[in-house]
Amino acid sequence: MRFGVLGPLGVWTADGAPVAVRGAKVRALLAVLLGHEGRPVPVDRLIDDLWGGSPPRNPTGALQVKVSQLRRALDEAEPGARDLVSFEDALGYRLRVDAGDVDATRFTGLLARAREAPAPGSRAGLLTEALDLWRGPAFADFADEAFARPLTALLEERRLTAIEERAEARLEIGEHGALAAELGDLVDRHPLRERLRAAYMRALYGTGRQSEALDAYADLRDRLREELGLDPGPEIAGLHRRILGQDSALAAAPPPRTNLPAQLSELVGRDEAVAQVQAVLKAGRLVTLTGPGGVGKTRLALEAAARAAADHPDGVWLVELAGLARTDGTPAVDRLAEAAIAVLGIRDDTAPGMPRSGVPADPAERLAGALRTRRALLVLDNCEHVIDDVAALSGRLLRAAPEVRILATSQEPLGLAGESAWPVPPLRSPRSPADGGPAALRTFSAVRLFEARAAAAVPGFAIDAANARAVAAICRRLDGVPLALELAATRLRALDVHDLAERLDDRFRLLSSGHRGAPARQRTLRAMIDWSWELLSEPERVVLRRLAVHAEGCALDAAEEVCAGGGVAPADVLDLLARLVDRSMVVRDAGGTRYRLLESVAAYALERLEEAGDAERVRLRHAAFYTALAERAEPLLHGRDQQRWLQRLDAEHGNLRGALEGAVRRGDGGSALRLVNALAWYWYLRGRIGEARRAFAMALDVRSGAPEAARARAEAWRTGLGLLGEHAADVRTPGETIADPGERARAEWFLSDVLLGAGDLNLGRDLVERALPVFRRLGDRWGTAAALATEANHALVRGDLGTLERSGAESRAIFEELGDRWGQVRAIDLLARLAEIKGDHRGAADLCRDGLGPAEELGLWLQVSLLQSGLGRLALLAGDHAEADRRHERGRALAAEHGYRPGEAFALTGLALTARRAGRLDDAATGMRDVLAYEREVRYAPGIALGLAELGFTAEQRGDAAAAEALHREGLAVARDTGDPRAIALALEGLAGVASLTGAPADAARLLGDAAALRESAGAPLPPEERGDVDRISAAARSALGDDAFALHHGALHHGALHHGRNA
Repeated sequence: MRFGVLGPLGVWTADGAPVAVRGAKVRALLAVLLGHEGRPVPVDRLIDDLWGGSPPRNPTGALQVKVSQLRRALDEAEPGARDLVSFEDALGYRLRVDAGDVDATRFTGLLARAREAPAPGSRAGLLTEALDLWRGPAFADFADEAFARPLTALLEERRLTAIEERAEARLEIGEHGALAAELGDLVDRHPLRERLRAAYMRALYGTGRQSEALDAYADLRDRLREELGLDPGPEIAGLHRRILGQDSALAAAPPPRTNLPAQLSELVGRDEAVAQVQAVLKAGRLVTLTGPGGVGKTRLALEAAARAAADHPDGVWLVELAGLARTDGTPAVDRLAEAAIAVLGIRDDTAPGMPRSGVPADPAERLAGALRTRRALLVLDNCEHVIDDVAALSGRLLRAAPEVRILATSQEPLGLAGESAWPVPPLRSPRSPADGGPAALRTFSAVRLFEARAAAAVPGFAIDAANARAVAAICRRLDGVPLALELAATRLRALDVHDLAERLDDRFRLLSSGHRGAPARQRTLRAMIDWSWELLSEPERVVLRRLAVHAEGCALDAAEEVCAGGGVAPADVLDLLARLVDRSMVVRDAGGTRYRLLESVAAYALERLEEAGDAERVRLRHAAFYTALAERAEPLLHGRDQQRWLQRLDAEHGNLRGALEGAVRRGDGGSALRLVNALAWYWYLRGRIGEARRAFAMALDVRSGAPEAARARAEAWRTGLGLLGEHAADVRTPGETIADPGERARAEWFLSDVLLGAGDLNLGRDLVERALPVFRRLGDRWGTAAALATEANHALVRGDLGTLERSGAESRAIFEELGDRWGQVRAIDLLARLAEIKGDHRGAADLCRDGLGPAEELGLWLQVSLLQSGLGRLALLAGDHAEADRRHERGRALAAEHGYRPGEAFALTGLALTARRAGRLDDAATGMRDVLAYEREVRYAPGIALGLAELGFTAEQRGDAAAAEALHREGLAVARDTGDPRAIALALEGLAGVASLTGAPADAARLLGDAAALRESAGAPLPPEERGDVDRISAAARSALGDDAFALHHGALHHGALHHGRNA
């Protein structure tokens, strides 16, 4: 919502519709709040400003009524706007609006920007923009109100200062005549303003009216003496003496010799670009601004040229070439030279056909001769359609006239020695529609341009929380191309910004009308691209059309494969791509040989591809290439080239998705299954579990054209991916339909691995025990290492620390030999868990950090999640609860982001553990109940046992013995089923706490002794950092029994600990 006080009070919605605020007191309330510029206004002050010395009987109640009426008026115009008027205890009411939403603060901001502008023309333009915000006297409706008088006086003083500063800027650029006419009335209305009168005197003197300038000074002197008893100040007195002495520095500088057009709007988002172009222009004599149509080459060139006027005393001259036809019978170089001759006003009075005495007949020679001694800048605009002729003429002029510089704009460089080609980039756009709120979005130059042009089209338009996502999407989808953004902004006269964003799929119809004063090629988006298309050769058009089937760009090998054919040889594609890059139709990304099209160019080229009847054939070539690429990448994701191929598949994500969707659309089940089977491991490594599930569902839904083996392999992948956090009831193991024993072993291994977090541990153990010998027999080193890691993980779950250590170490060694960093991270994580169990917490932390670096570098986010949570556990054991929470929360967020529910549960368990040890029992219970519900859903016995134990300890610490006993007994039963002696020991320790709480200290000591014996039998005695519960329960039992009796009961019957655990 926008507000205006520079004139009558005004309110407009974000879309520019006026808002009616009725009632004198309601309007006055709004004016007072606006006058305080977002600061709170105390209730007493508001009552005094609204009613003065005659307040109503209940002034506070009356004020609340007016506030309510104001809120209602704002909310009816724009839902949610009532919240702009807020109340803060002890402070008062405030109007919460951004500075840019009030014309007075925008005015002040433009004044500040003008004072920082380096060039007088820019200062004058910004000051004019600021003064144009005034619609009449400030707070015009409240001229007689006491609250408005100081505000009105302050704003009026700023307005007059802006007028004076603008006058001084215009004097610098030689506008003395216009100022002399404009300032006379102002001086009459403000006769004692010395700065204003000084500008008036300079304007008069600069136009040859010295006597009038002296009279203006005399009038000021007389008025000051008569009215104030003062003399004029030293600055204007000094100006008077300089006029008397006819100081030549006061003479009006001749206007710059130029034909550059005045600009109707501010150049937005190009300050850095202008400075860079100026620097390049100073360093060289030929600069070509290159870029696609509509990117703003001409506007940037004109701004840079205008600022370079002082360096070119013989003029800055624009030669517009867009209107020159490529052929009309006259030699092209001659026509170009004649266009420049006409602009420069070089005379040739010899009649046609008559001999010319000393006048060269060749127009180019005549132009070169005229420029030979001049220090001038030629701006050759829109050179692309006559590029060779412009290059020939430019080379000739630069050789003949050593003080001449040329600034050209073209979609491709001129290709001359010494040329500085400067690519004009699109304006910076948000990467996604979610890139922040209004303030964050305004850091993007594309957004600032769109907002400025939208506000010009629809007064009052501004970015706010409601439309920020739509504006971000528009700027991103239009690639930050200024012409496209300006065309889109004009559409806001007829469309809401959200509707505009939604209709960009039909952009050529949508952006089909622009400013009437623009060249025809810039009035519509289609015309802009048509102009560039017409300049291409037929082979270039063929390649451009075919490039458009690629999503998010393509590498050179893809372009050579997909774009070749039909008269274009694969060997020619690179040269044609280079030409298209030179012509600014294709963008080559920095840092690699990768090519992409701006979205609007891609949409245009796809239309042309359909018109050519070539679309289906090209899409088939595209699908074939990317299916083959995925199959080539699959084995390379298991070795030393893992990172390079992950990055390649990341870059091709859009193309791979497009190939799959195309295969599904055509009913080509064989290709669809080939593609998803090849990409499954990539998706897993990248943690894109949801994407993988959807892709397999799509491919398997195509019932025709797929070999049974491929379908069976895909079913196995789908089952495994579905188990990553889902229920495990319907697990189907790979059968004989996967005929290849190695492929079948891989499928069994993967199912075994994911079952570690999804319930049926016995089935998982059976599967890995089947797969491992097959891998060893086939010599599959990667499969062997992967199965060993899974075997080690199953050993971890059941407390078999010897197998965990042996298999984990062998797995790590093989993965290091193969160079597979995912496998190394996996093995390191398992060995870190082992170190933690054995009490080597420093070693465990070192191992976690060893794994975290490569996991983050490769983007293995599932492993990063687990390692972060692992470090969180270690921080908890070290007593650093804050670090433990930070690490666990990081692990939880990563797991949730990638749909990895086992990792999320692992992290949430850590957060609950920390909460209980920090004494936050309610948080601990709530968090652990959520985790336990998930573990029960997937039937993961180790997680269920731990969750029950933790909830039991929490109940015991709260004094609820019955609940604690029930939880620990259930936990003991689950732990017994797992066979993990550590899990059984934990349940016994919990029951010891119950015994101590219920007055049975001897039972508590005995249970603690049995638990300690179980831990010793597993080779994992409880380290000091993990003895918190045991020490707490032991202290209570020892206190009740005495040391000797406690020791006696604690040491009894250890030989029957496991049996006792089963019958506790």
